[in-house]
Amino acid sequence: MTGRRLTWVQPEDLLGHELRRAAEDGRDASEFARRWRRAGGMPAPVRSGASAGPASPQLRSLAVDLLDELDQLPSPRAADEPTELSAIRAACPSWPAPAPHRQRCSVSRLEAAWLGRAAGCLLGRPVEKLPPAGIRALARATGNWPLNSWFTARGLPADLAAAHPWNRRAAPNSLAENIDGMPEDDDLDYPLVNLLLLRRHGQDFTTSQVASVWLDTLPAGRTFTAERVAYRNLLCGIEPPQTARRRNSFREWIGAAIRADVHGWTHPGDPGAAAGQAHRDATLSHTGNGVYGAMFVAAVIAAAAGAEDVHACLRAGLGVVPPRSRLAEAVRAGIGAARAERDFATVADRLHAAYGHYHWVHAVPNAALLAAALTHADGAFTGSVCRAVSGGWDTDSNGATAGSVAGLPAGHPDRLPERWTGPLKNRLATSVTGLDAVGLDGSGSGGIGIGFDALAELTHTLTRPRPHTHQEASRT
Repeated sequence: MTGRRLTWVQPEDLLGHELRRAAEDGRDASEFARRWRRAGGMPAPVRSGASAGPASPQLRSLAVDLLDELDQLPSPRAADEPTELSAIRAACPSWPAPAPHRQRCSVSRLEAAWLGRAAGCLLGRPVEKLPPAGIRALARATGNWPLNSWFTARGLPADLAAAHPWNRRAAPNSLAENIDGMPEDDDLDYPLVNLLLLRRHGQDFTTSQVASVWLDTLPAGRTFTAERVAYRNLLCGIEPPQTARRRNSFREWIGAAIRADVHGWTHPGDPGAAAGQAHRDATLSHTGNGVYGAMFVAAVIAAAAGAEDVHACLRAGLGVVPPRSRLAEAVRAGIGAARAERDFATVADRLHAAYGHYHWVHAVPNAALLAAALTHADGAFTGSVCRAVSGGWDTDSNGATAGSVAGLPAGHPDRLPERWTGPLKNRLATSVTGLDAVGLDGSGSGGIGIGFDALAELTHTLTRPRPHTHQEASRT
């Protein structure tokens, strides 16, 4: 929230984001922009979820009308960036072949992945929204550059702290001196929601069933950007997939990608099936590149869970993304930059020069940075999460996904560095409801928290090893 204003849903703020998205898509929205400026409309907030004050009734009404008109404006990229799964698969010549038999990831490997996701997320929380130069300055000032451990405010000069302020919401419990278990974060809430989804509906769930589980278990106030708009649309009686398309200016941002880990964890060695499952989840709130971001992450993690090396995992991820899409191009650019440069700061600077015109939460630049971090670190845990966070943009989301991918090869929580896992204290806080009802330790709603060991056990039970049939392959 900004003051008392509800974030991410005000029409006058959405309109500015939609005009920016239209320009990125190559849609000619110049007349829409002129009408908006003539009426006194402002650009979208650059970093916050809402502008400083509410619009007049007349300006808000105009924003609603323009959003509806822009929803109907076709994109010249539509042929190269489809959203329907059949069209995505048709566009992907290297779609991974179905696994002949489903594997099953061990509980210890899953616990390492859960811990890796939490540690990477927590590392990135205090520097979310900061540019790479600010992140580097904060780390250098405390002797932590190249980034190798938690951020800290101890010994930080006051002028530097003022110039590069921490994320005020996150810093109180995500700096080294304050960490006491894993605090609640949407990057961890969504994997929990997807555990409940699979427990309730199995791996054959529909997008409408994803919506039902959200409404039952996920507080609306814990959703952001595309997910908050989709949630609002559901409450207005709009059904999937229109929930992703109706006045949803954030539908190509990173939100669906942060929900994809469980789909990969429960399909070890079967990245195509993981991507298909992620697609059914993602299309509740996203289209195009936003959906590809989720499919890419799910496929990469499924390959990592199947014991592939990180470079093979990234190839598997690219195999489920239309090769002419912006996200595929960005991933290839991230991998290429990481291979060409020894210094990762130079890699990050190259990516910011190429993709800095996107919003910092957009799926395209963040996918490029994630791929670059994993490539440059050769899949090593500390190197992966620290590079993903040090590169800026959506630092907690990229750190979380990098930690999940790099945690799997460790094979056991004890093989992850204790400086990352110890402060987590095997405890995750969340406001997602219903977790106590499925046999997890703790209340899950403000009590002692949920153990990562219990989450790994539950994730393991939701992976059903069985032959991959022709019928299943066609459905996926």
